[in-house]
Amino acid sequence: MEALINLINPETIIKTLGTVGVITVVFMETGLFFGFFLPGDSLLFTAGFLASQGYVSFPWLLIGTFIAAVAGDSVGYAFGKKVGPALFTREESVFFNKKHVARAQHFYEKYGKKTIVLARFVPIVRTFAPIMAGIGSMPYSTFLAYNVAGGFLWTWLMLWLGYGLGTLIPDPDRFVLPIVVVIILVSAAAPLKEIWKNRHNIS
Repeated sequence: MEALINLINPETIIKTLGTVGVITVVFMETGLFFGFFLPGDSLLFTAGFLASQGYVSFPWLLIGTFIAAVAGDSVGYAFGKKVGPALFTREESVFFNKKHVARAQHFYEKYGKKTIVLARFVPIVRTFAPIMAGIGSMPYSTFLAYNVAGGFLWTWLMLWLGYGLGTLIPDPDRFVLPIVVVIILVSAAAPLKEIWKNRHNIS
């Protein structure tokens, strides 16, 4: 569990792996079905915050994370289109729970095409929404338009919020740790709860 916490610690990822690490995690969370536990929201916000302090390049973050978010969702769409209904019969494990698929499916049925944009701001659903679009045979041209819009809004909004806060707070270095802790707790609570439940269910 300690290793997992270190893995999803945004500050650790950014200071250890830099811009490339942030871009990679964004792609993995949006493109790989087992990436739902990764800290997308908190990572982007913290990356923007630390970019304001010169730890990483803000322009490269804006460009790289946007591309990664769009590419990740496209991979998820392709996966859903290829796997299809078989995903619903997949055996559960620590990193796969059918409830995640059902939640994304409900979200997709409720909001339709807008799900691809709205889901960007909902942990777990963000990972499975493009898969549902692929399973539902949404035309790729339609999916891509919503994918680009959602990827842009999500990455740029979270990055600019973090960057803006970092430039507004006097002597912000004092607040990096508490802010990161709060963001981690809020964003990681649901995924960690699900992983913990699944661990006990399969043991």
